[in-house]
Amino acid sequence: MSFQPIFDRILVRRVEKDKVSEGGIVLPSDITKEQPTIGTVVAVGGGKVLDSGVAKIPEVQVGDEILFGKYSGMDVKVDGETLLVIHECDIIGIFKKD
Repeated sequence: MSFQPIFDRILVRRVEKDKVSEGGIVLPSDITKEQPTIGTVVAVGGGKVLDSGVAKIPEVQVGDEILFGKYSGMDVKVDGETLLVIHECDIIGIFKKD
């Protein structure tokens, strides 16, 4: 089954990163219990429809690594994997590779 977001919605796969304590101990993400706010864009909708009737093309593309708000979006299960659907306005920024 595939999932295609519509309008200004973005489908995101959260990036699970292990945290390191001050003493250098690696704490797996399942112990810290905090949802990550970094993710990879999996699919992008067609854009927000403006009052003029024209769709504003989203700033992000599939494959972009993004930072989004802590309480943003809604979880959905696609092929047994939990993904996140957020609005484009919930994206704080895009990580650029230098």
